[in-house]
Amino acid sequence: MSAIKAGERQALTRRGFVVGGVAGGLAAGLGAAALAEAHTALGPAPAGEAGPAPAPFELDEATIAELQASMQAGRATARALVEKYQARIEALDRRGPALRAVLEVNPEALAIADALDAERLAKGPRGPLHGIPILLKDNVATADKLTTTAGSLALAGSIPARDATIAQRLRAAGAVLLGKTNLSEWANFRSTHSSSGWSGRGGQCRNPYVLDRNPSGSSSGSAAAVAANYAAAAVGTETDGSIVSPSSMCALVGIKPTVGLLSRAGIVPIAHSQDTAGPMARTVADAVALLGAMAGLDPRDDATLGSRGRAADDYTRFLDPRGLRGARIGVARKRFFGASPAADRVIESAIEEMKRQGAVIVDPADIATAGQFDDAELEVLLYEFKADLNHYLAELGPGAPVHSLAEVMAFNETNREREMPFFGQELMLRAQEKGPLTSKPYREALAKCQRQARKEGIDATLARHRLDAIVAPTGGPPWLTDLVNGDSVTGGSSTPAAVAGYPSITVPAGQVFGLPISLSFIGPAYGEPTLIKLAYAFEQATRARRPPRFLATAEILLQG
Repeated sequence: MSAIKAGERQALTRRGFVVGGVAGGLAAGLGAAALAEAHTALGPAPAGEAGPAPAPFELDEATIAELQASMQAGRATARALVEKYQARIEALDRRGPALRAVLEVNPEALAIADALDAERLAKGPRGPLHGIPILLKDNVATADKLTTTAGSLALAGSIPARDATIAQRLRAAGAVLLGKTNLSEWANFRSTHSSSGWSGRGGQCRNPYVLDRNPSGSSSGSAAAVAANYAAAAVGTETDGSIVSPSSMCALVGIKPTVGLLSRAGIVPIAHSQDTAGPMARTVADAVALLGAMAGLDPRDDATLGSRGRAADDYTRFLDPRGLRGARIGVARKRFFGASPAADRVIESAIEEMKRQGAVIVDPADIATAGQFDDAELEVLLYEFKADLNHYLAELGPGAPVHSLAEVMAFNETNREREMPFFGQELMLRAQEKGPLTSKPYREALAKCQRQARKEGIDATLARHRLDAIVAPTGGPPWLTDLVNGDSVTGGSSTPAAVAGYPSITVPAGQVFGLPISLSFIGPAYGEPTLIKLAYAFEQATRARRPPRFLATAEILLQG
């Protein structure tokens, strides 16, 4: 165990921080405030009360390419896709398994779809996302009839003045922004004893594979929604694990890009040195289609300037089914194996499959500094959270409910029964005590993080063994949701890439007891092309993803 207390370590490893249902809301046309009130009143869905298995779904596991082909051939329309996904959300998010993955559905989605259908007939499609329904995590700003709250009642009804840049890009690509997903409130940077996937607005999100298990956070709703086929794909955000961990727990492909490849402008922040958005999808190809649409320079986010000349113009060209042949892949064992023997067995099989596909496996290829900068990472996040959140809230304007971290904490105290019935706001309190970003302790902690995660960490490991990528288990199996005690994290390998600001991609590798297990591919800054090639080849060789069965509990047979 690192110098960070167990609860604090969980607060780092389970999520990446940055970062249900709709009962009769879709049919009745409930607005954001009514949906928020309904979520809060109902509270977390009780475990073990799953309804009957969902009926067969016409769009089950449909890929973006398949949906696009159907529209091009005239067999489907964007409007029809929206209607089908809306019906799916209504059936599964409050009723049936009651996943609580969606906070609100875009009341303008059908009108947007109609306009895109008319445009297709008149001009043809804009590209691969034309008419494709996409869900956004509820910390990605949209200047429409959807609210942006980071799951908190403190921002209920808040509508920013402009879209987040990635939302603008998705609209420009022709995507239909279908709605906002539940998340770990404030992207899981509120308490050291939180239950991932819980928010004041949405209650407790559930894992569609096994309903009493946790979907992980903070992009929990995005993961559960895509796994349950609520949309073609979704957007998540990560500071440390919040894309890759919930993707792993819900058998998805999650791409955590290099910090700066995607703009963070308009996203409720945790820490600018590590925050990034990224795609979450059922296939590598779908995730890559979303990545390409969102990537690009943005004057609103200086970090994107570093991607000039280093970002690809089209990431789909790296989808090579033979991409593992001759690739040198290192296995990072120290600190990342051993938390779950069952998960380790799945990953060992994955390593053997990569060998069969022609990869050169270097085993072990440990990241020597892993675990040495955990304390410094938390220090950086506390300082940056205060500075970055205050800046974001101040820009919301006079109509916003709160304008500072101090006001958020005061709201939580005043509304303790609704906002803090299960856990508190210890991380927020600690962040509020921090000084400005010119403080020496902050600057020293940031320098340590970047040195040990980059030059002495991932870069050194790649160079020492002449590797194309490093692999490790993304994490263990999903843990039981426990609102009394909080999360019981089952391992995780997200921190080195998260702290370095480097890319990682998680891909389904198998299951244990009906619970998903995934493999992470980790690479250098702007190494997305190589990681995509490797991840796609692995996916095509293994086809390990299985749709969820909405089991009440894990498939565990006791041997007498």
